[in-house]
Amino acid sequence: MYIRVNERDNVGIIVDPEGVGAGQALPGAITAREAIPQGHKVALGAMEAGEPVLRYGHTIGFAERAIPVGAWVREEMIRMPAAPPLDDLPLSTAVPPRPVPLEGYRFEGYRNADGGVGTRNILGIATTVQCVAPTVEYAARRIKTELLPHFPNVDDVVAVTHSYGCGVAIDAPGAEIPIRTLKHISLHANAGGVPLIVSLGCEKMQPARLFANELPVLGEANVIRLQDERGFAEMVAAILRAAEKRLAELDRRRRESVPASELVVGLQCGGSDAFSGVTCNPAVGYAADLLVRAGATVAFSEVTEVRDAVHLLTPRAETPEIGRALIREMRWYDEYLARGMADRSANTTPGNKRGGLANIVEKALGSVAKSGTTALRAVATHGEKISTRGLVFAATPASDFICGTQQLAFMNVHVFTTGEGSPYGLAMVPVVKVSSRTALAEKWHDLIDIDAGRIATGRATVEEVGWEIFQFILETASGRRKTWAEHWGLANGLAPFNPGPVT
Repeated sequence: MYIRVNERDNVGIIVDPEGVGAGQALPGAITAREAIPQGHKVALGAMEAGEPVLRYGHTIGFAERAIPVGAWVREEMIRMPAAPPLDDLPLSTAVPPRPVPLEGYRFEGYRNADGGVGTRNILGIATTVQCVAPTVEYAARRIKTELLPHFPNVDDVVAVTHSYGCGVAIDAPGAEIPIRTLKHISLHANAGGVPLIVSLGCEKMQPARLFANELPVLGEANVIRLQDERGFAEMVAAILRAAEKRLAELDRRRRESVPASELVVGLQCGGSDAFSGVTCNPAVGYAADLLVRAGATVAFSEVTEVRDAVHLLTPRAETPEIGRALIREMRWYDEYLARGMADRSANTTPGNKRGGLANIVEKALGSVAKSGTTALRAVATHGEKISTRGLVFAATPASDFICGTQQLAFMNVHVFTTGEGSPYGLAMVPVVKVSSRTALAEKWHDLIDIDAGRIATGRATVEEVGWEIFQFILETASGRRKTWAEHWGLANGLAPFNPGPVT
């Protein structure tokens, strides 16, 4: 059995978990000329050298040599095409109409004084420099064991530690990206918008620089400067004293019913395979449409996994200005990669290729399925906080850890699709894992939250899994359901994107 996504496609994706053997008969009077693994491509017709290889109805490359029908179409047989040129893309030529509102959907969240809504109630301890990280993490462990049990309405204590803050050209172009990312994470809705702040004292990223536009958070009760304390024990004691006061404030918070429009959902994929663009990403795209119809904000990211499909997105931009903003982010990243003597082809991993993806073009065409079908209403640059409801592109690298870190600048729920599997998680928000294959969901039964692989085998439709994801998001946002990553306490360290020089 194989999947042909579009009637124009001249390759199909093998569905059988064990692949197909040489000589095996396939639908359409095709005979496999060789053994082909699951997820890999079979030629549905003969191709001459130079002929386009089509998947999703689009060219993913050109045949390097003649390919007979029934052959295994592998990476080395396909020459990758150039990326879509950015100077002549269609702008707002096919803007989808405003969707029919989806009314009556709500979740139980925490309203904050700044207008944001949290899905968790967390004590956040912000840090201005990596030097303080071990001390803050030590203090956080003690807070969890000694203080947190006395405050039952607080979900967790999170040390917002990172590798930035000093030894960098902090006034150079690009430095604003990690600074604004870390500022917005520190003021996260799930931390009530008010963090404790731990500074070393001599670092370049002083608290006043990190929170330049949020000076009220720099009150004396909220900032601990370790170089002012007499020894390690006093440093920890100062953090614990401040934490106890803040825990008492957080413990008084209660969930209340709020409309689904208060959700800000970040979408990401990691460990993608050839099924990602057929099962999990389209299902997430359907859920994204439901969220947009409910008035929520949905943000997809990962510039290099959008670049080769950008020609499908600029027509959906609500205005030409939004389309030009999307092009601006693509161009900035093209130039960033060129400075490092790389290009978008460096994105694909050995696991992507093992899972059947020939190149970044095929990967990108499957990745943008997460964006659903509604109009693109805004574009946010790196580390920016989103203020527009609806579908948004938030520029980030495709690296799972850096993308997740940058999306923490705005999201209160995260949805992560995977084909090859990743135990990835984040401490500040629930991470909903959606698998592209049932085999992965069965193997990782205690890591995958939703199995979208049922779509490939016909046991469920894209719409059914999309509704399942939508309902799961509401349940986990309300605290009624934990994701597997939360259950196990899995949280990757923050990895702020720093394109600027290190000194």
